[in-house]
Amino acid sequence: MGSTDETAPILSGTLDLLILKTLSAGAFHGYGIAQHIKRLSREALKIEEGSLYPALQRMLVKGWITAESKKSPTGREARYYKLTAAGRKQLGQEEADFKRSIAATVRVLKLSDA
Repeated sequence: MGSTDETAPILSGTLDLLILKTLSAGAFHGYGIAQHIKRLSREALKIEEGSLYPALQRMLVKGWITAESKKSPTGREARYYKLTAAGRKQLGQEEADFKRSIAATVRVLKLSDA
């Protein structure tokens, strides 16, 4: 896959999955989460602040993540998010649901071409 000049839309329902998967690699601050997803997607996926921070807040309320304030590498105070045991369990569920959805979509696309 080559890099693209255009960003792709985040599929409905996948923002939580992308954030949880990112946090499975360790603690990140909000900007770091967005940059990690952007980098791993070869800049195809861009998470906007207006979507990211409400999603993080929702996950905090659900107990999937925790947050603590620490100094960032730039010396500024930042809120770092970390996955909880409940978040790891949710990540597994989100991944399974996503894979089932993609497989079903591919089946429909293949049948539509027949």
